[in-house]
Amino acid sequence: MKMITIDGSAGEGGGQILRSALALSTVTGKPVQLERIRARRSKPGLLRQHLTAVLAAAKISGAELDGAHLGSRELRFVPAAVHPGHYQFAIGSAGSTTLVLQTILPALITASGRSTLLLEGGTHNPHAPPFEFLELSFLPLINRMGPKVTASVERHGFYPAGGGRITIEIEPAARLIPFDLVERSKIVGCKAMAIVAGLRREIGDRELAVIGREMEWPADSLHVRHLPAGHGQGNALLLEIASANLTEVITAFGQRGIRAEQVAESAAAEAREYLDSEVPVGPHLADQLLLPMALAGGGSFVTMPITMHAQTNIETIRRFLDVEVTVGGVQSGGWLVRVAER
Repeated sequence: MKMITIDGSAGEGGGQILRSALALSTVTGKPVQLERIRARRSKPGLLRQHLTAVLAAAKISGAELDGAHLGSRELRFVPAAVHPGHYQFAIGSAGSTTLVLQTILPALITASGRSTLLLEGGTHNPHAPPFEFLELSFLPLINRMGPKVTASVERHGFYPAGGGRITIEIEPAARLIPFDLVERSKIVGCKAMAIVAGLRREIGDRELAVIGREMEWPADSLHVRHLPAGHGQGNALLLEIASANLTEVITAFGQRGIRAEQVAESAAAEAREYLDSEVPVGPHLADQLLLPMALAGGGSFVTMPITMHAQTNIETIRRFLDVEVTVGGVQSGGWLVRVAER
């Protein structure tokens, strides 16, 4: 089979190109050569998180590898057959477990049998979807396509210490069923969760005070999850906006030198932008839906203006699959993304 060559410096030039290319190569069986991996990042090449994703994809598919080492800017990946089973992968840093999952989940949701994954590393990383996004927003939509995937967090892992553990149970489907998300249904619930680990609870209380005031959400929708120091040290503020069709999860992370009120104001501003847009799918969820919809051979959604991240993902998908992904404006001011077989 002809080798597909992917330029890792194209578009946004980050890790998404690597993850999508590995996922698509594993599903389709098409070998891939990646060059200039993460060339637009301050530390180019494979970091621990990316290397773990490479090794995980190779493990589940029996792939031949060349260039799989820390710092590598080139990788040759030649998959064989996908093998469902029980797997454990440890990043060894606060690198995102959810992004490692993003790499191998597409192959396992259409595999020949059930799989269980134990992933160790970061669960709440400022540069990746947090666990709650996976659990509440992304996986329910994957399950709508036919598979049954459940996730649980055994231990939180915040940047920079990591040490988190998540478990994923996967019951695959013979084929993925397309769906459409072109209108936002009525908002049925909103709540905020401030996770505070190894720090003073008052940080979460201050964040929620701002959310209650800025968003006009009632007190019974505002919650603090105070974790002991054994879960690491960190803070994440999660806003859940639920409609009948989906739940959007908006996240802001506490940082040293940034006041709790500023963290909350940032999350509130993003939540207001999403609510005012009246689109069903936020920009981060849009990124995540592209690949499974392409594998299903169809589907559509309306979202906010397409990011460079999403556009780069679309270009990578086109290299592996015979699908057409179109993006166009709609009357509501959103952007309609449509996937169809050619």
